[in-house]
Amino acid sequence: MVIGELWKEYEETNDKKVKEKLIIEYIPLVKIVAGRMYNFYGSKVDFEDLIGYGILGLIDSIERFDLSKNIKFETYAQIRIRGTIIDNVRKLDWIPRSLRKKSKDVQRAMMELENKLGYSPSNAELAKHMNMSIEEIEELLADISTFNVISLEDTLKANNEGVIDVKSREDTPEDIIEKKEIKEILIKAIENLPNKEQLVISLYYYDELTYKEIGYILELSESRISQIHSKSILKIKNYLIRKGIKSN
Repeated sequence: MVIGELWKEYEETNDKKVKEKLIIEYIPLVKIVAGRMYNFYGSKVDFEDLIGYGILGLIDSIERFDLSKNIKFETYAQIRIRGTIIDNVRKLDWIPRSLRKKSKDVQRAMMELENKLGYSPSNAELAKHMNMSIEEIEELLADISTFNVISLEDTLKANNEGVIDVKSREDTPEDIIEKKEIKEILIKAIENLPNKEQLVISLYYYDELTYKEIGYILELSESRISQIHSKSILKIKNYLIRKGIKSN
């Protein structure tokens, strides 16, 4: 039975056995999403655990998916799979308080310098402002990369938005307008980034490349890509704050 027929049968019958067949069909999608996120969590969470969390997101996606919407299931499911993995990893609370504090310190310093200088500070300017060496700043940006991404996801989720989002069947007209406004602000925040940072964001989130693959394209180390990504996320968070979207 082809996948389209499975979906049609499930919509008509809500049969558990049909749902199980759909789950099996989309397990490879879970593995792809979990594999990318293993870059972040690999040293703290087993890959099999990420798969398990992702399957929960897949099941939720199948149960909620509306065939009448003009949306590819894969696009819809990836959002929920990723969100479910993040939610479950956060429950483990493995991110040290010291790392959370460091991330907020860097974000605050960037905001202060942006307000003072009128532009985003260089690593050298940031290092001077924080009484650190450039090497220490670069190492810190790499260290807090994972927390920055999770924190941005939480900020957007709190405002009913995601890095990539789709309308749900529960959305009211007000929800749809709010999501559209937040998405436009997010797009503007990305457009304000320097070209290299825009490229890293695009390659990571839209082309779904790993740090290693992006580094190969840009002829930079994985650590350097991590630093660029981390700093880009902090800039986006500060931009969202200025536009009235609260950050954690």
